[in-house]
Amino acid sequence: MSISQLRENELAWIADKVISYTKQRKLQSLLLYIIFIVYFSIPSFEIPLLQYNHTRITSLMEERAIEHDLIYYPRESWINIDKVNPNLLRAILSMEDDAFFFHKGIDWRQLDISLKENKRRKKIMRGGSTITMQLAKNLYFTTERNIIRKAKEILVTFRLEKELPKKAILENYVNLIEWGNGIFGIKDAAEAYFKTSPLKLTTPECARLAAVIPSPLEHKPNTNSGYVIRRSGIALARLNNVILFPKQEP
Repeated sequence: MSISQLRENELAWIADKVISYTKQRKLQSLLLYIIFIVYFSIPSFEIPLLQYNHTRITSLMEERAIEHDLIYYPRESWINIDKVNPNLLRAILSMEDDAFFFHKGIDWRQLDISLKENKRRKKIMRGGSTITMQLAKNLYFTTERNIIRKAKEILVTFRLEKELPKKAILENYVNLIEWGNGIFGIKDAAEAYFKTSPLKLTTPECARLAAVIPSPLEHKPNTNSGYVIRRSGIALARLNNVILFPKQEP
């Protein structure tokens, strides 16, 4: 069974666990928090270099290589964000993180909505992973679902937001995320699925690429599956609501 690069319900699931734990063990929670700050932030020391270094192997790439017994090793295909169709960026933000330019790594409003909805339905239905959180996970961590990994991811998320401008975070994101089996980065994805460059993608193609981000090993953007059609339609409807790089963002 294929593993998605992100699980949409993951943050809400972790939040439920953490809230329950801290209510019962306040002192232990404080000690754990201190340990998290001292130890789990170690991967973030190289974060400032992400704005300048455009060649890297991510943790997710390494995980995929191991899954394929190292027969092939995935690689990123880097392209400057200014050479990417802005509608692709709008489509991605509309589906994955519409408050990207206004939060500091975690969208607390969406997380609160997710927790309330999950509580009402008595099961995990939605989560609140932001673009920055997804980038942190792809860069440094595996897809394994556990609270320790999530704690590390959250701390690295805060460091990413502190050290990098939003444009650099978004540029790393579109260049490093998975868009299919062995396909990492928008340059390879645009070529593999639509035989074009990221800048020449049409608006519907942009919406389709954004639609499959939650499960790129299960859905292909150039197919007419119900999943792709439904989600790309949502992206197209939301497109004009996204303003790229507001004035307060350098």
